[in-house]
Amino acid sequence: MKCLFLASGFGTRLYPLTQKTAKCLLPYKGKPVISHIVEKIPDGIDISVTVNRKFASQFEDWQNKLDRPVDLWVEPVDNEQQMLGAIGSLNYWIKGNNIDDNLLIIAGDNYFSSDLSGFLSAFDLKDTIIALYDVGNKEEARQFGSVRLEGTKVIELTEKSANPQSGLVSTACYAFPSRIIPLLDDYCKNVKRDNLGSFISHLVKIDSVQGYILDGLWFDIGSAWQKISDIDE
Repeated sequence: MKCLFLASGFGTRLYPLTQKTAKCLLPYKGKPVISHIVEKIPDGIDISVTVNRKFASQFEDWQNKLDRPVDLWVEPVDNEQQMLGAIGSLNYWIKGNNIDDNLLIIAGDNYFSSDLSGFLSAFDLKDTIIALYDVGNKEEARQFGSVRLEGTKVIELTEKSANPQSGLVSTACYAFPSRIIPLLDDYCKNVKRDNLGSFISHLVKIDSVQGYILDGLWFDIGSAWQKISDIDE
C-alpha cells in the first residue's frame, strides 16, 4: 500500500494565516498539523505528499525534520487558478509515478486523534473504505460530505447537503483497492478540478463503498481553525 497526502491547495479560506504558510503546516500542539497524521501511518507504507510550487520550499524544510522518509510530489502550480483539484492531483500523481498499488489517501488539512489501525484493519483490499466522523448535529454536517449508511455500506454521500439526515460526515481519509485506479482515471477524463467527495458519490452508485466511523477528535482545518482553543501561537 502507498499513502498520499493531498496538500497542494492554497488555503484561501484561512487568509491571512495561509498567505505565507501552507495550511497543513500551521502549528497545532507543537508541530505542523500534517505531522500528527504522518506519525499515524504504519511503518512499511510509503508516504508521498502533493504540494504546489509556492510552498514547496516550506515542505522541503518540513521533510528534512521528519523521522521517516516522505516523498514530495511538486505540481506545476503557482496559484489557485492553476490548481488541479483533489481528483486531478491524485490522478496526476498516480500517472506520474505509475502507481498500481492499494492506496491510502488523506487530505492534508485533516486532523484526527484516533490511530488508523482500526480503519486499515477494516480495509478488506476489495472495497473502497472511507473514514467517517459524527460531528454531532445536522447543522454542522452541512459543511461537509454527509453520509448515509446501511450497516457499514455507504449508500449515499452528498457534498454540503442542505438537509443531511444525520451528523455523520466524510473526513477525506480513504483507502482504495488498486482495482479502483482505472475508474478514477475514467472519472478524471471529464472532471479535472473536483473534490474527492464527488468521486466517492459517483463510486457509491457503481461500486461497493464501506464506511468506518472514527472515534476521538476530528476536524477540518479550514472549518474549525478559529474554534480550536489550544492552537500554538
